[in-house]
Amino acid sequence: VQVVESGGGSAQAGGSLRLSCTVSGDTHSTFSMAWFRRAPGKEREGVAALGYDGTIAYTDSVKGRFTISQDNGKNTLSLQMNSLKPDDTAMYYCAAGRYLTAIQTLSVPPQLRYWGQGTQVTVSS
Repeated sequence: VQVVESGGGSAQAGGSLRLSCTVSGDTHSTFSMAWFRRAPGKEREGVAALGYDGTIAYTDSVKGRFTISQDNGKNTLSLQMNSLKPDDTAMYYCAAGRYLTAIQTLSVPPQLRYWGQGTQVTVSS
């Protein structure tokens, strides 16, 4: 299974960016998928997740601003990021695992086995 992110870049505060993640190499109906981020000097944080059962979860700091969605027959996961803040600056990673709900996925269980290389998001004030 391969996980590849795209769509990072730079934006000004209040702007928008859209991240995409493509999972290939296996069937996807049993996969949960999620976005995580790590800012310099901070621990990894779960941002948003889509469970294999259709559940969705967000960390509190992005609720109302970020939207996670699945496209192309469940092959691509997107993260629409609106009203960006400088605190959103981080390396963003996509991850996938089997048979996890959205809440479970954000807790980074051992089943979350497949990770991308990350894409940088930088928000300036």
